Amino acid sequence: MTVRPPAPVTTRRGGRLALLVLALAVLLVLGAAVQLTQGTANVHALDLLRLVFGGATDNAVSVVVESRLPRLLTAVAVGVALGTAGAVLQSVARNIMAAPDTLAVDAGAHLAIVAVAAFGLSLPLLGSAGVAFAGGLAAAALVLALSGTGGTGIVRLVLAGTAIALAMSSVTSMLLLLFSEQTRGLFAWGAGSLSQNGLDGVRTLGPVIGVALALVLLLARRLDLVYLGDDHARSLGVRVGRVRFAAIVLAVLLAAAAVTLAGPIGFVGLAAPALVRLLAGAVPGLHRHLALIPVSAATGVLLLLGADVLLRALAGAQTSLEVPTGVVTTVLGALFLMLLARNVRVTATVEPPAAGVRRTLSPARYRLILAVLVAIVLGAVVGSVLLGDAKLLLGDVVNWVSGRAGPIVTGVLENRLPRVVAAVLAGACLALAGAVIQAVTRNPLAEPGIMGAVGGAGLGAVTAITLIPALGFWAQTGFAGIGAALATALVFGLAAKGGFASQRLVLIGFGAQAGTQALITLLIALSDPWNETKALTWLGGSTYGRTYEQLVPMALALVLVLPVLFRARHELDLLSVDDETPRVLGVNVPRARLLVLTCAVLLTAAAVAGVGVISFVGLVAPHAARAITGRRHTRVLPVSALLGGILVCVADTAGRTVISPGQLPAGLMTACLGAPYFVWLLYRSRGR
Repeated sequence: MTVRPPAPVTTRRGGRLALLVLALAVLLVLGAAVQLTQGTANVHALDLLRLVFGGATDNAVSVVVESRLPRLLTAVAVGVALGTAGAVLQSVARNIMAAPDTLAVDAGAHLAIVAVAAFGLSLPLLGSAGVAFAGGLAAAALVLALSGTGGTGIVRLVLAGTAIALAMSSVTSMLLLLFSEQTRGLFAWGAGSLSQNGLDGVRTLGPVIGVALALVLLLARRLDLVYLGDDHARSLGVRVGRVRFAAIVLAVLLAAAAVTLAGPIGFVGLAAPALVRLLAGAVPGLHRHLALIPVSAATGVLLLLGADVLLRALAGAQTSLEVPTGVVTTVLGALFLMLLARNVRVTATVEPPAAGVRRTLSPARYRLILAVLVAIVLGAVVGSVLLGDAKLLLGDVVNWVSGRAGPIVTGVLENRLPRVVAAVLAGACLALAGAVIQAVTRNPLAEPGIMGAVGGAGLGAVTAITLIPALGFWAQTGFAGIGAALATALVFGLAAKGGFASQRLVLIGFGAQAGTQALITLLIALSDPWNETKALTWLGGSTYGRTYEQLVPMALALVLVLPVLFRARHELDLLSVDDETPRVLGVNVPRARLLVLTCAVLLTAAAVAGVGVISFVGLVAPHAARAITGRRHTRVLPVSALLGGILVCVADTAGRTVISPGQLPAGLMTACLGAPYFVWLLYRSRGR
């Protein structure tokens, strides 16, 4: 994003700004009026006029004041908080993609609130807001510290925030599964709901939001200077560190208040200030934060009201009560992000394929590494077969192989062995997909989720699970494959401008991932409790109940894709350098990129269909493989597959053992194991 200095406000320019403010005010009044007339009770516009000027019936007064007014005021408070928070974070980071979503503020606040509920602690509303503030501030500090500020690392910021948010969301999902009774109702709330029981929440947190907004406005002139650059601001006497710290704290406080009131409502904090900044070219003076912040706040309210009105108009009054408003804002925000990313200016700067890559490795040493990894895979498989809710001995396995085992041992092994094989195959598929995607995007922080395949496959499978639960595994696999293909086609189609530029591909894929996740939440929220638990478990990446038949898609994908990737290994080496080198050497870059990415999509879809959504494997395993073997994909691909199989196998074993006889999905355990490595990776590569 190009940094432009604040324009002087003249009378003519002030008139344009006044017209914009007037238009926003009119739209807000109309949106509020329409929202107040929507609902299960029969209240119309005429009833609202009577309520204002006198003569309204007691029924109309009761419905509006006790039911609809709290929802409206919550939308206003949350919209102001998120719009302001997003504007401040974008200015501090000098990055148009900065927002409570992309900085993991919402995920941190959500995790903190769910953790309090899971452990049976009952806090007043202000106490919950304090807990959310602490969680959000910790998440934002981590993302900003690891990604840096300065406006040049848009992709790095998005990837860092997404991965940190993914790790926190995994822990949140784990708590929702383990403490389902204590956290009942928090799943739908976790997508962002405006439903309120009276005005207590707005009365309590409204003043907090108002005070934070006033303090942000006091920082407006300093933010003007900080946005232009640290050196320029320091030369004018601004203490940049203090201003940035104060602004981040206030932005996180606003986001935490919004999460406490309505749950994490997606993309309002990103889209509202981004839209205002796009208008700044036509409305001089809007660059100044004294105008930018209030207009962003009003735009946030307008977006939230519009999403709520649209939801009630399309879904109906009764159904809309069960659907979180945040689902609509996330879908619309994801579309906005993808369109914004499609026109983002692509820079020539790329990040190295991996930090700390080994430059040379002798053939003998490489063969030794392969042998050690194969031995570790075999050891992990044996350990996984023996461990679990029922501990076995190696002699039990020998007896089972020879047909002399008892019925208990036979039953345990017949259920456990397919799970172990599924974990190894899924890990290999995801690791290979991640290796390809990291090579093509030339970014060690990329992973299969950014291609849209994980979200699309998840949406397809959850559609089958929740809407047509009688369907068998192969039908669910088909739905997952169709979803992955459609989502990836959308990402490819939007990213095709300029030949699949890496930065554009990452940003569009992030939008697709967020949009599909919102639709998955919608399906789960509308399903019955049994299917909700099943879908949540599947989304956590579970090998529970796998059969040998269900291993076929992953095995088939590996058999089909491995020869293609082996033949394309040299193209992958060239694509991981830049776009010019392969062109000079005669490689058709768009076609080669499309071929290997199609292989990555096939591997990802097969893994998601087989075991559900498993995170971090496609990120961690390829990076570790490059750190061990170097950048040649002749070596990176097999080592990545082995490391991925080990990681998922160990995670699945841990999930079956740590709370035995209870179980945790392998995907959640993988996230817990992979997140620390990812944080270390970000720390190592932050100055590169």
